Amino acid sequence: MASPEKVKKGFKFPHSYVIIICVLLLACLMTYCIPAGQYQRYQNEEGITVVDPSTFQYVENTPVAPWRVPGEIMASAAKNATTIFSIFIIGGSFGVILATGAFEALTAKLAKIFSGRETWLIPAFTLVFGLATTTMANNQFIGFAPIGVMIAMAFGFDAIVGCGMICLGGAIGFSTGTLNVNTTVIAQQIAELVPFSGLWLRCVSFIIFWLITSAYLVRYAQRVKADPAKSTMYGYSGAGVVEAKPLEEFQQMDRRKALVLLVVLGCFVWLISGCLKYKWGLDKVSVVFMYMAILSGLAAGFGPSRIAKEYIAGMKNMTEPAILIAMGCATTLILTEGCVLDTVVRSLAGCIGMLPGFLRAPGMYILQTVTNFFIVAGNAQAAVTMPIMVPVADMVGVSRQTAVLAFNFGDGLSNYILPHSSALMGFIGMAGIPYDRWMRFMAKLFAIWAVTAMVIVAVASAIGYV
Repeated sequence: MASPEKVKKGFKFPHSYVIIICVLLLACLMTYCIPAGQYQRYQNEEGITVVDPSTFQYVENTPVAPWRVPGEIMASAAKNATTIFSIFIIGGSFGVILATGAFEALTAKLAKIFSGRETWLIPAFTLVFGLATTTMANNQFIGFAPIGVMIAMAFGFDAIVGCGMICLGGAIGFSTGTLNVNTTVIAQQIAELVPFSGLWLRCVSFIIFWLITSAYLVRYAQRVKADPAKSTMYGYSGAGVVEAKPLEEFQQMDRRKALVLLVVLGCFVWLISGCLKYKWGLDKVSVVFMYMAILSGLAAGFGPSRIAKEYIAGMKNMTEPAILIAMGCATTLILTEGCVLDTVVRSLAGCIGMLPGFLRAPGMYILQTVTNFFIVAGNAQAAVTMPIMVPVADMVGVSRQTAVLAFNFGDGLSNYILPHSSALMGFIGMAGIPYDRWMRFMAKLFAIWAVTAMVIVAVASAIGYV
């Protein structure tokens, strides 16, 4: 009889680096197999670079050889230096903040307040971060993942719950595109629609996705609390950013810890106002986190050397997600250099007209989801796909507003399953969650999201959503 250890052996999910390398090699293969083609690009009246859908032409193939992958990764790292270094900066900042014990003490307070009602926190956090990302990218809140993990683990849940109630809350806020300038407004401008028009259905979509996501997280959290073996993190031996420990061992609130929390709150308000008023990117956000770390350390009574020590320790935890972002973003570079991106988008768009009428709007969502594999950045995807999708929508009888909605869903929702998504890798890296463990949890929720998105865009098309 085989030993229990041997029985457990079977398919082992590859390491995240291996998955990304496979994706990059697939991208290289596509540059050999797919005919190269390009659209001409121009700047519209709003200064947005878009494609001219009438100008597609095949060009000479410029395949990217597999042995060029390391060079493409380095080129990607250079191109995405701000994002990558921001991950280190934010990670270091939270290394200092968590070392103060302020959030430990806050968690202990919350545990007393919500004793017996712990699951109430999940929809509350999901809603807060969902609302916060209606106007900005979810990436801005990557640094808050460890706080969510700490709270969740203190209540008997796992890192998935802690990361999910922040990450997935932000996902639905961004993906429904209620007030997002970088995605919705750009897509609407290209579609010649009034900016922010059609808001009512996007708000309804936000509520629907919030309810679905909250219910899924609560159900999972309840299972984990009842039986820790039901956690997708069960048996994982790797070190997380936040170590689990009983609530009884948590530090208690005092004046210094309360002052740290006030510093964090003040910096958070500063961050939000800067993003809203001045459209800050990750570079400016990182500066706020630097100040947050220094001021929090001083408020806690740390000396300069202690602050530096904790900062470096926090940065070390970010090595893997930072490298993953550099590797993942190389996919678009390879496909661009191979001149196959435009060919793929054109071919997918051509398939829409072949679908039955009631499936054309869901087909647009699927097209945008597939395209998101190749072009993860939302504003870039809008610039490439919307000039093509607008005339396609006109031809197949789908309203332009519905096409924008399909773009929002397709661009946003799949970011939380793609191994080369900077948002996903940033969040799970901060939370100390391996990609394979995340996918065990996320696969079913994404399937529910996808079905929901297709139903909503189908209804939108049926009612003539404008």
